[in-house]
Parts: sequence; C-alpha cells; structure tokens
Amino acid sequence: MYLPNSTYTWAFLITTCFQAAISIALESYVFARFQLSLAAGHATTPTSKTIPTYLTIFIFGFLYQLVLVYDSLRLKNTIQVIGLCLYNLGMLIYAAIQYDQIKSAIETLQSTGYIQASKDVWHDVQPYLVAAPIIIAIFTLILSFIAWKLYDEFAWTIYKHISADLRMKRRFLTFQIYIALLKFDFFFFLGFTVQFLVIVTGLADVEKWLTVAAVPVTILILLFSAFWTRREYKPGMILTIFLFFCGLAYFIFKLARMYQPSHEQFYMPVRKNLTSFAVITIVLVVLTIINACVCTNNFDKGLKPHILKRKIGGDEEEKANMTELPDLKHGPASNRMTID
Repeated sequence: MYLPNSTYTWAFLITTCFQAAISIALESYVFARFQLSLAAGHATTPTSKTIPTYLTIFIFGFLYQLVLVYDSLRLKNTIQVIGLCLYNLGMLIYAAIQYDQIKSAIETLQSTGYIQASKDVWHDVQPYLVAAPIIIAIFTLILSFIAWKLYDEFAWTIYKHISADLRMKRRFLTFQIYIALLKFDFFFFLGFTVQFLVIVTGLADVEKWLTVAAVPVTILILLFSAFWTRREYKPGMILTIFLFFCGLAYFIFKLARMYQPSHEQFYMPVRKNLTSFAVITIVLVVLTIINACVCTNNFDKGLKPHILKRKIGGDEEEKANMTELPDLKHGPASNRMTID
C-alpha cells in the first residue's frame, strides 16, 4: 500500500476519488430513475438495454481509473499520470455523447410504451446528464495541473536512478509509454466489446462468437506482451505486433460496418458510442504498435536490468512490478527502488 509521501501525490489521488464519487453518484441516480420508470410486461429490446449498458461502462470506467491512479502514483509513472489526464478527457467525450444517446433511447421507449406514461424520466435525469460532462471537464483541468507538478517530482527520481545517459532515458521512456498504452487498451477494447455484444443484434452466429472469444484472447495478449517486453523476448514481441495488426484490422472493419447501409440498422441504438470507442481504440492500437516496434528495437541495449522484478529489501513490502528500477549506480547491494 506504499505511496510516495508527497503533497501532489495525495492531491492527485484525492481529486480522482472525489471525481469518481460524484460521477458515480450522478450515474447511479440516472440508472435507478430509469429502471423505476419501466413499464411491466415488456420484453427486453436493444434500445431498452442501451441506458443500463452506457451507465455500467461509465461507472466501471471511473473504478478502473482509480486502480490506474494508484498504480501510477505507487510506481511514480509520469507517462501513466499524463495518460490518465487524457483518459479523463475520453470520459468527458463519452459523457457528452451519452447525453444525446440516452435522450434518444428514452424518447423511443416512451413512444413504444416501455416507459410508464406517468413518468417524465427525461425531465428528471436531464440536469444530471448535463452536470456529468461539466464536472468531468473541471476535474480534468485540476488533474492536468497536478500532473504537471508531479511530472517535475517524478522526473527528478528518474534522473537520479537512470544516470545521465540520454539514450537509456529514451529507451526507458518508450517502455513506460508502451506499458501505459497496454493498460488503456484494455478498457477501451472491453468497453467496445461489451456494448457490441449486449446491444447490437442481427449478427451472424460466427461473428458473435468470435467477438466473445476475442475478450479472453485479448487479455492474454496484453499480459504476454508486457511479459515479453520485460524479458526482451523477440519472437514473442513479433507475434504480439502481428496480433495487434489483426486487432487494428478488426476495429477498422467494425467502424466501416457500422455505417454500411445494409447493416447500420443493427447499430443505431449505440452507434455514436461505439464509434467513439472504436476511434479511440484504433488510435491507441496504432500507438501501441509503434511503441512495440521501438521497444523491440531497444532489446539487448542495457535496459533489461532496470525493469526486471526486484525487492525493496529489509522489512519493507516486497514489490514485484515490471517498471521499478534498482539503483545500479551503487551496485547490487543497494536495493533502493524507483519509478515506472
């Protein structure tokens, strides 16, 4: 449970927790209000599943962010801290799109009798859906300022423990970016897949089951890609890069499919949200492929000792994290650890 004892470290953690608490409370109210307004006796339709799915992913997004925040601060990972600010921006976009999507879903459900005629759901939830992106925007600015201050603190730690070798610093920076990208890839891929499987209908059985199978396969790929990078195992990285290209082709295909006249009716209830997730995921996969190639090129150039698992030593808690750095300057006897 170790965190660096720094004012800005705790400020970043507390600010993120505060944002998550407010956002989850808003989304939980919208979710509860919608569920209580549903009329009894109706079968589930793709449109009726959109609002619970949107809100569930939104809530999971903030819980996952808290995990990444703790991980970033514990490892003093400047790249991941910056990435979390961009992640927050992605959640802001999602909240803004969610407003229109939920409005359309409620109007459709009211016109078909799925929502009780006496319930004015949209009037009740509209202020909360307006407040959500505004609150996230404010917290994004606050987190960006704190991240800027943390960058100065964590950069000094890197300087002390990676020596003044600029080439080694660049290699380590590339490794940091790559590991951070893998963590963000997980959320956006999972968010896209869950919405796709729960809401989209009219799919061929083969396409549906391939999508289901892709979830555990993708998680394994992300885990092994981090493992192979730490161990500088080139055959594994070549396989990973190939699979990333396959994933890129899949998301481009699904993005095009959503706008084909012959298939677009299946995606209408969730097309805007799926488009945002697909575009962000495509950008992340392209960046991941680029960094994977650069990391592979950096193998056997002296970075491996800095990223292998080590212990802090003494009675302190053991840490086995892929990007903690030993103080090589003072030799193996020193067990001082630093950052991701």
